[in-house]
Parts: sequence; C-alpha cells; structure tokens
Amino acid sequence: MKVEEVTRCQIQEWYPKFKSVSIKTIIHQLPESFVSYLLQDSGPFLLPTSVLGDDALPNRIRPQFPCLQAEDYHPWDEEEEDDDNGDGQLEENQESTPPSFPELELKVKESIEALGGSVIPKLNWSAPKDAAWISTSGTLKCTSFSEVVLLLKSSDSVVHDLCHAFDSCEDKLDDKPAKFYLALRKWYAGMRPEMEFRCFVRGESLVGISQREVTVFYPALLEEKKKIGAIISNFFEANLAGKFGSDNYVFDVYVTKDGRVKVLDFNPWGAFTLPLLFSWDELGGNSGGQKIISDNTFEFRIIESKCGVRPGLKTAVPYDYIDTSAGSGWDEFLRRADDETRKQSNTSHIHRTIYCYPHSQTIAAVGTTNTTLMADESTRRGRLVDPEARET
Repeated sequence: MKVEEVTRCQIQEWYPKFKSVSIKTIIHQLPESFVSYLLQDSGPFLLPTSVLGDDALPNRIRPQFPCLQAEDYHPWDEEEEDDDNGDGQLEENQESTPPSFPELELKVKESIEALGGSVIPKLNWSAPKDAAWISTSGTLKCTSFSEVVLLLKSSDSVVHDLCHAFDSCEDKLDDKPAKFYLALRKWYAGMRPEMEFRCFVRGESLVGISQREVTVFYPALLEEKKKIGAIISNFFEANLAGKFGSDNYVFDVYVTKDGRVKVLDFNPWGAFTLPLLFSWDELGGNSGGQKIISDNTFEFRIIESKCGVRPGLKTAVPYDYIDTSAGSGWDEFLRRADDETRKQSNTSHIHRTIYCYPHSQTIAAVGTTNTTLMADESTRRGRLVDPEARET
C-alpha cells in the first residue's frame, strides 16, 4: 500500500469531487492545539470549557452545594499549610484547568445550525463509532461542540487517524498527515443500518459488496438483495468507475427507500479496512491468496440467517472490548483465568498420604500431598518417597 492511496481516502480529499452523490458535509481544519488536546493521555479526562455554556452530558447528576453566607467565609490563614513546596513550585495535586477552544466552538456551532441542528463528526478518515456508547443517545448524533469533543476524545479510531494512519504504507516518511480536519456530516434520523453496504473495487472493477452491519440479521434484505446489487453496480459505473484515482479501494454507500445511492466513505484496500463478510484472500487482496471472485463480475454477500451474524465485528464499542490479540486486555484476562482455573484444579485434587510400615497393616490418611511417607523399620521415623517411583 502506498501513502498516496491512504491520503486519497481522507474526506477533505474526496468529498469535493463526489459532493453531489454524498451527504451534506462541512469541513474545518483543526488547530494544532486541539489536536494536541485529543492526544493528551495523562491527567484527568477534561472536556473543554464551553463559551456557549453547552454540556455534553446534560442529564448527569451534579452535587448540590448550599450557598455560602458571609459568616461562612474565612480569610486565608497564613499559618495554614499551602500548596507551595518550599521552592516556589506548586504541588501537582492542584486541579487541572479545562482547555477552551472558543473560535473552533463557534465555527462548529454555525455548521451544526447550517446542517439542521444535528451532525455526525468525523476526522480525516474515521468517525468515532467505537465511542457511540458514551453519548447520551448511544449514537454519533451531536448537537453541540461539547458532544462532538466527547466522542472524539473517547475514540480509539480517532487515535488511529492521529498516530497510525500510515502504519501499513511501505513508502511512509511520516506517521501522520500535515493537517487534520473535522468533518461535520448531516444527521438523518431515518437512516436504516441494513441499507448501508461496503463495496470493494479491484483493478477499477467492482468485485464485491457486503452488508455493512454484520452483527444483525435483516430478513428484508433477502427479498431485496438482487435489486440492491443492481442499483449499487449501476451507481458505481455511472459515478465512481475510473474517477476516484486508485485502482484498488473500498467505498461505503447508503441506499435510500427510493433507490438513490449516497457515498458515505472511501477506505484504502486492505490493511485496517475490514472486509466484513469476505476475506482479503477471497477478494484477491493478498499476494499468494486464492481469489474466488472473477474480474468480470461481483459477489454480493448478506447475512442470510441468524446463525450467520458476526458479533465479533461490532464496531460501536471501544476497541478494547473486542480486541483479543496477543497482549490485549482480553488476552491478559483469559490467561489469568486459565491460570486460576489450573490452580483450582490442582488444589482440588485430593491425594492420599499412605503410611507404610513393614510387617504391619497399611494405614491411609486423607491429605493434600503427592508424596508417600515410608516408615523406617528400626527408627519408625518416616522418610519421603517420590510417589511416581513407588510400586503399586
């Protein structure tokens, strides 16, 4: 994969060209101070102070404090210990001051109003789908700058854009692009997740279409599959074929009730792009892979029964929730669980300690040891014997 192929998939690159067949979007360049804030990973989780008084979590419970009266006020006592450590430096336990981005906030407010009052935020490549759980609505719908920031700040997908966008590029010179952008996309309340599809283009030809939401079975798609496939194929030939700039790429679309198609996103071929109901080998995306799809047709895959759902591809949750790779939180948890199970299995296995005395009866007693105590005939003192070496 080349850097130019990844760069071409940034929304500020492709949206102006395909604006007429996409959903309405307003794009703002982000100041470096805001990018640094998104990357900050130390200290408390602080949302910016809103110059408009907006709150990303308006329904949260706040402690109620009684109003202080004049007699409750006590002047500073110079004898009291202060936060100065003696060398003029303040201790680190002081409360952090929330940042503020008034200029960006005002621009975002104007854009939200221009787009009907609700938007979906997105950085150069990724929307913070993995952070939808933290919003008050459980979706990516935002009505204020504070809600936009809450999603961006909570998203691993956004961190990928900021730090790892070019990790899969063989010719990368930098880890990140020179500039970052915030795209605000119009929110449509009536969008149906089953009508979103991921399309795969290889050699400038459409070779595969996959249901985008693969964690749910939608029976209605079974009846509409052939019709939808034809609609998407015709749209591709009329609007995208030979116009995007890359030979191999992936694009997401939404099909409306009246049969119109809207481009939602473009993604690079392979790497971190999910193939969903395909594999990259099947699509011919990996060297040495055996592709099963010819160059002259495309295959359309949907979930055809409840048994076919792919819960492991859920994306509207934190990445840590589904990451089971080596070294991940789940990997460590499962290792510890295995170790604990093994320990419990060992301790619950009760062995018998056998006292053997020559020319007398053998007396067995219940114990938790793997050794056999053999008594010396002359001294009647026991000696430990390897249980694996004893004769039965």
